[in-house]
Amino acid sequence: MPSVSAHVAVTLATQIDHVFGLMGNGNAWFLDALVRDTDASFTAVRHEAGAVVAADAYHRASGRLAAATATYGAGFTNTLTALAEAVQAHVPLVLVVGDEPTSGPRPWDVDQIALAAAVGARTYTVGRTDAAATTVIAIEHALTYRVPTVLAIPYDVATREAGPIPTAPAPALPAPLQPSGFGQAAVAELARALAGAQRPLLLAGRGAWVAGAGEALGRIADAVGAATATTALGRGVFPRPEYDLGVTGGFGAEEAMQQVREADVAVVFGASLNQFTMRFGDLFAPGTRVVQVDTAPAATHPHVGSFVRGDAAVVAAALADELDQLRPAGSGWRESLDAAALRTQETGEQFAADGRLDPRAVAARIGELLPEDRVVVSDGGHFIGWANMYWPVASPDRMMMIGTAFQSIGLGFPSVPGAALAQPDATVVLTTGDGGGLMALADLESAVRVAGGRGLAVVWNDGAYGAEVNLYGLKGVARGPMMIPDVDFAGLASAVGAHGVVVRELADLQVLAEWTAQPASERPYLLLDVRISSSVVAPYQQEIIRVNS
Repeated sequence: MPSVSAHVAVTLATQIDHVFGLMGNGNAWFLDALVRDTDASFTAVRHEAGAVVAADAYHRASGRLAAATATYGAGFTNTLTALAEAVQAHVPLVLVVGDEPTSGPRPWDVDQIALAAAVGARTYTVGRTDAAATTVIAIEHALTYRVPTVLAIPYDVATREAGPIPTAPAPALPAPLQPSGFGQAAVAELARALAGAQRPLLLAGRGAWVAGAGEALGRIADAVGAATATTALGRGVFPRPEYDLGVTGGFGAEEAMQQVREADVAVVFGASLNQFTMRFGDLFAPGTRVVQVDTAPAATHPHVGSFVRGDAAVVAAALADELDQLRPAGSGWRESLDAAALRTQETGEQFAADGRLDPRAVAARIGELLPEDRVVVSDGGHFIGWANMYWPVASPDRMMMIGTAFQSIGLGFPSVPGAALAQPDATVVLTTGDGGGLMALADLESAVRVAGGRGLAVVWNDGAYGAEVNLYGLKGVARGPMMIPDVDFAGLASAVGAHGVVVRELADLQVLAEWTAQPASERPYLLLDVRISSSVVAPYQQEIIRVNS
């Protein structure tokens, strides 16, 4: 007869196609059933945090429900940083874990329900008679609230016979959030405001992409002649790049940000308006009318003057229909702007004053050489500015910053397997620092094994924790704890089957040009160990320094 673990595995497999994790005592029987009894694929990683990170990246790159698994106790506690990141990034995934037996905790057990709750994840514990039903509930919770859900299998229940596996119903999910009557009136008024605006701007975040609002946003922009801009995770959502001012905040080009500040009416779709997007309050001029459209209960920034609660696609379509009735002449503002020129970033010289590479010059050159089909995955750290500023991507599902929601580092290498399996025809480009790279080193092997010739890692190796150097070193804090002895990442990569190259001058990047020219099936995973100067501070970090001074 099928076991409780089989009920969980088979039911979960009706809604997912990949599980990431590693086996331990608490999830061995679940993995056995998953491999034997379902069509879902299992991809092994080398650290439990990497299981959640890979699943997180898989969702961000595919839009599908993700799944991960780990054992109880130490295996579960290893997942917590990655779990907290996924919670704050609103990533729907199911984490299947072992748990203490129903008879009570053993010396190596911890209160996993409390720990999960502490980072914002709810736990559902299966029993002998309700394993399949509880699995469906966990799936519904993850998809409805767009958060990770923990599905726990007590150790003494995992192998118990549970009878025939019932047919799992499709998850019961809520319809897209419709605006209220007040919201509908606000949409009509907003249409009139946009129609009369002289310098209208539309700003979209990842929420607009998730909602599928791109086409309707394009209709609005065309109707009123609006310039557009996006958050770092929303780039590519608008269909007319020739009128797009790029990413707002510290990743944006200064001249483009000056034009954003000129807007008289700005409408924000599916963006939380965090401090970085808003340039710490300086993104819009004091006279700009800022309207936010979001599913959050209320406006998420004090500079928002009007708020419409609703699904970004639903509200955008309604707004576009209102504008169709008004038939505005169009502002002509966006046609007066050379958006491509305004988006241009400074590239600096090849070398900084200390003789090491200027990361801006390196990033610009790498951006010229990268394959067009790229998916960029970013660890956290000072270096996040370089990929965001110099490596454009085609759509929001091709740029993911795993770690920034929770302000974490060390989640880079395990994100590669998830992105590679979600986008099987793309080149997955990882950008990471030497500090985060060392922290995630266990899953360098996973990245090489899964991505193979479709994978490329750029390690920004400045021998330091750059953010700390910039924020605290400048204040006189002792620099010793901020420094990292020279690490040969190229040698580490070679040890697990990749081709590692130390880059000390721009000419060394010729290896990337040659690698890109080869068919993916004929090339190895490539890791560029880029020796950069720590003296060049990214613009977004300069904003943080200014605010903290």
